[in-house]
Amino acid sequence: MLKQKKDIFFDLDHTIWDFDKNAEEALHELYTAFQFDRLFGPGRADIFIETYTLNNHRVWALYHHGKIDKPTLRKLRFSDTFSQLGVDPSLFPLAFEEEYLKLCPTKTNLFPNAHESLSYLQRKYNLHLISNGFKEACELKLKHSQLENYFKTIVISEIFGINKPDPRIFDHAISNGQAEKTTSIMIGDNIDADIRGAKNAGMEAIYFNSTGADKPADVEHMIVDLKELQHIF
Repeated sequence: MLKQKKDIFFDLDHTIWDFDKNAEEALHELYTAFQFDRLFGPGRADIFIETYTLNNHRVWALYHHGKIDKPTLRKLRFSDTFSQLGVDPSLFPLAFEEEYLKLCPTKTNLFPNAHESLSYLQRKYNLHLISNGFKEACELKLKHSQLENYFKTIVISEIFGINKPDPRIFDHAISNGQAEKTTSIMIGDNIDADIRGAKNAGMEAIYFNSTGADKPADVEHMIVDLKELQHIF
């Protein structure tokens, strides 16, 4: 049945673009540049990054459901990290956030077999992107990682004004891509936003599980490596 699809919709962060790896690289560089050892003590960069990563995942989940806005997300992920590590959040330098927003999207770590699989699929299917990321960051990621040319259409939630998992963004992406739900499929890492969001909008979906998480009972299709898509399609 999956081979009969015509349009494949991808998520970007944590599905194609390795968000955590790219963020880790950027944060390591900035941690040193801003001499955060003076705040957290020597040798604690990894603890800082690990704590930030957990907070970042948490606040993005809130953002997906419209419970916080963009400025709040950007504030909380660092202020909460400072608080949890016993450092006054008022000591967080705003320039760090500004430099992070410039640097991180220019990183080019993708999940294994990303270019190979997208190139293969592009020859047979219309490829599209639906991202809950922010406009300026998404555009930089696509440019620096040379991903732009794979996709027939790109829908960014900040531009559209509605986030996944709301069915309306999937409806918009289908219409914008001149596709049909019955011959389309969504591929993403987020069970709630990507998989259940797509299914609630009437689309099939494939769960990209790169972390070894348990597969929920309501998830029909799952891959652990993007290369598997070359066998599925």
